[in-house]
Amino acid sequence: MRNKFYNANEAFSHFWFAIRNKGVEFDDTLAMFNIGFEIKHPLKNKIEAPWRKWNEKYAKAEWKWYLSGDPKIKKLGKIYGKVPKIWKRMADDKGKVRSNYGWQWQRKNQIDEVVQLLKNKPDTRKASISIYDAKEISTYGNDTPCTYAINFTILHNRLNMSVVMRSNDLWFGFCNDQYCFSMLQKMIAETLFMDVGTYYHFAQNFHIYKQQLIEHAGH
Repeated sequence: MRNKFYNANEAFSHFWFAIRNKGVEFDDTLAMFNIGFEIKHPLKNKIEAPWRKWNEKYAKAEWKWYLSGDPKIKKLGKIYGKVPKIWKRMADDKGKVRSNYGWQWQRKNQIDEVVQLLKNKPDTRKASISIYDAKEISTYGNDTPCTYAINFTILHNRLNMSVVMRSNDLWFGFCNDQYCFSMLQKMIAETLFMDVGTYYHFAQNFHIYKQQLIEHAGH
């Protein structure tokens, strides 16, 4: 299995065909398991495959929503102009979601802690942001965060990042998540006055929903 890609679009295109051809039926998806790969240029984060019709405006809005740290979906609606149906399905009775990654990493000031760790000890192995939290599992209901953790490592004066996910759908999840994660990597690198390095992405379950396969069978 190929595990190095120039940019996010190259990774997306490769796994669209790989999962479609080699994935196994799992729930209502075709899935591959324990998939890890490196993106050499994380900031080349636009998904340009013509059949995907990726919405960069939405990805930017989601990133701004994460930066706000507000878990309410109405905040995304104010930024983007509307709230996508998927977020409405995931919200609790107060209009909040647990999958707003910014809300997660702002708890306990995780970004500030990571930056300080890297400043104090550039070769630290402790610069990690936790997303999925078993201590709040009773609140997950319709919305369980897909990401376990985001880890940062300085190597050759460049900030590398690795993302570990329990579950990741290629069509929506990967395309929009990789954009927001790479922007986070850029933000932290700039705070540390260094260049962005590589982005390593690992998904325990990497999948495509069958409905997407049906709708885009010609690609």
